[in-house]
Amino acid sequence: MKRNLHLLLIDPQNDFCDVPADYLMTDPVSRQIVTPALPVAGAHADMLRIAELIERAGAGLSDISITLDSHHRYDIAHPPFWMDASGKAIAPFTVISARDVREGRYLPRQSQSLARTLAYLDSLETNGRYQLMVWPVHCEIGSWGHNVHADVRAAYGRWEEAGSSVAMKLIKGSNPWTEHYSAVMAEVPDPQDPATQLNRSFIDSLAGADQIYVAGEAGSHCVKATTEHIVEHFDPAQLSKLVLLSDCISPVAGFEAQYASFLHDMQQRGVQIATAADVLPDLVANQAR
Repeated sequence: MKRNLHLLLIDPQNDFCDVPADYLMTDPVSRQIVTPALPVAGAHADMLRIAELIERAGAGLSDISITLDSHHRYDIAHPPFWMDASGKAIAPFTVISARDVREGRYLPRQSQSLARTLAYLDSLETNGRYQLMVWPVHCEIGSWGHNVHADVRAAYGRWEEAGSSVAMKLIKGSNPWTEHYSAVMAEVPDPQDPATQLNRSFIDSLAGADQIYVAGEAGSHCVKATTEHIVEHFDPAQLSKLVLLSDCISPVAGFEAQYASFLHDMQQRGVQIATAADVLPDLVANQAR
């Protein structure tokens, strides 16, 4: 009997990939070359390995799920939301705490947003997973950076056609009031927005698989957050179903220690660590069943 083998591909998008020059495009309005907003070192090579795995053994995959980081330009984790005490723009990669805001070092540009912003930061810090990081504007909906890496898109497109199947796309991050690293739920769910709350149907779809291969970007943030939430809501006896493809995942520069700690913690919990080459034989064998 054919096994249910599921590929979960997290945020395989241009803005996260250190793609070479021939993958770039020229913006027809500005006439400038468009470059990735948050390139992760090693991500392009990760994407090529993922694409090759799908091309070589995609018939062995029962399902492919692709998460898409999807933001507006105005977002609580983007510079246009913020200003410093003198009203000037703040730089990307600024970390902002609730205390910073209360003491006036950083403030939302819209004064009417202050109470909601503080409530969010307080909740975020109480959860203890992350502090607010102001990232460069990235994965803006409709932009080149929001698009899936070209080789991966071509590979899963052929998989869809060959199997008359659909690679499921999961959108996350379009609520500008909360960070949404995880595809399972936002860091601080908005009670008025179901898209930020626990995605139980997605968890259940993964739980029905015999094996879930996890790949994508970045290992220190969205892969980490998504996997941690899956583990939190999975039956502990089934955690060995999860396989992190370590040569198809890379961390954001400066967050290597967090990524290493995540891998160690997941292994301790029973999650498997493997490479694309390690899992290829199982996928090839599953093609013939």
